[in-house]
Amino acid sequence: MRFFSDNAAPACPAVIEALVAANAQDTAYDGDRWSQTLDGALSDLFETPVEALWVPTGTAANALALAALCPPHGAIFCHREAHIQCDEGGAPEFYTHGAKLLLLEGEGAKLAPDTIDAAAAAIRDDVHQVQPHAISITNATEAGRVYAPDEVAAIGAVARRRGLALHMDGARFANAVAALGCAPADVTWRAGVDALSFGFVKNGGMSAEALVFFRPGLAAATRYRRKRAGHLQSKGRYLAAQILAMLEGDRWLDNARAANAGAALIAAAAPHRLVEPVEANEVFVRLTSDEAARLRAAGFDFYDWGEGQARFVTAWDQGEEAVRPLAQAIAAL
Repeated sequence: MRFFSDNAAPACPAVIEALVAANAQDTAYDGDRWSQTLDGALSDLFETPVEALWVPTGTAANALALAALCPPHGAIFCHREAHIQCDEGGAPEFYTHGAKLLLLEGEGAKLAPDTIDAAAAAIRDDVHQVQPHAISITNATEAGRVYAPDEVAAIGAVARRRGLALHMDGARFANAVAALGCAPADVTWRAGVDALSFGFVKNGGMSAEALVFFRPGLAAATRYRRKRAGHLQSKGRYLAAQILAMLEGDRWLDNARAANAGAALIAAAAPHRLVEPVEANEVFVRLTSDEAARLRAAGFDFYDWGEGQARFVTAWDQGEEAVRPLAQAIAAL
């Protein structure tokens, strides 16, 4: 009864089967037949030509993407609660060789176009102030909120007008798309996104994420950065095989829908406790320390999320029967 993190969920059976199928001799690094089909598979999904690189972690995907979009002397607008600010150990600054994160506020860990525009307008165009080069948004956000296509497009419009690149941290991109019911293209490149960190590990993958570039040419230098950073795995076919297995038959989307449904069931059990609207697979609730202790004594595992709050995250393999005991326990408090 673990709702600590979807990172802790098992890999889905199709991913394990794909790893076994890839367990044969092939070309090393990213020259194998699995890696060589990634561009095509993800181009089909996003309905546009893309360049895609596998990486082993979301932190690597985010940091490598930002290094492609922002020079060392530049800055990146992001939310104060963004994963790249709070949970990546300084990796974005390290991989960009010193680019600065400019932290902005926003309800639900979301950035608003006007907030970004005002922050950019306040920066003088001279060498004494760091100049912005990129915007990074998270979908779904660290508060479990989802950017709709029109919201991303509004930010994309600000980015284009000000000459900024737009990156999307999609650690839970699948959950966002499942919640929106839109085409993946509508919430990414059609809305102005230049690079996407497409998360699979939280959604049933084992050890592979996809870095997807919608703007031609960004992948070329990133291949060298990936190697220099120590993320060019010699047996890359095992990473590519995982991603392809998740894409096959829209398994990535089915898994996300299952996780979202579990979160909705928890939310429905105690709507008066919700800290944030539940839009993906994270549920933030108000709990006293005594209530939290009672839930843990009953066998439920979850994060404390600041004073008087807790976070529950549902995973692809936690169907209604797995989630109902938690929903009932919260309702009974």
